[in-house]
Amino acid sequence: MSSMTDIVFLLLIFFMIASTLVTTSALDLILPKSDAQSVKRKDVVVNISADKQISVGNKIVSASELQNEILSQIKNIDEAVLLLRADGAVPYEMVVDVMDIAYRNKLKIIAATDPS
Repeated sequence: MSSMTDIVFLLLIFFMIASTLVTTSALDLILPKSDAQSVKRKDVVVNISADKQISVGNKIVSASELQNEILSQIKNIDEAVLLLRADGAVPYEMVVDVMDIAYRNKLKIIAATDPS
């Protein structure tokens, strides 16, 4: 019986560690719904929260600093992929601005959605 208890505790520890590795970001965003597939590669992550706060990775930036911060994070990456995580309440104009930065700098961009 004691060996069974040990196995249960080991499984509990394993799942606790594995579940912490799954979290995507510290920002709590309500993403739009979609049936699209998930993407494995993301070199730069741009988050836009409902209160219009922009962050590149873990660094909070202003709209005027956004392009420079994206370019500094991808300077050594060939064919970089930009993942855009925008809250559903974010104005469409802000999303288009990030897409425009990606287009001008010939970056691939992926808009993150919540699986439905």
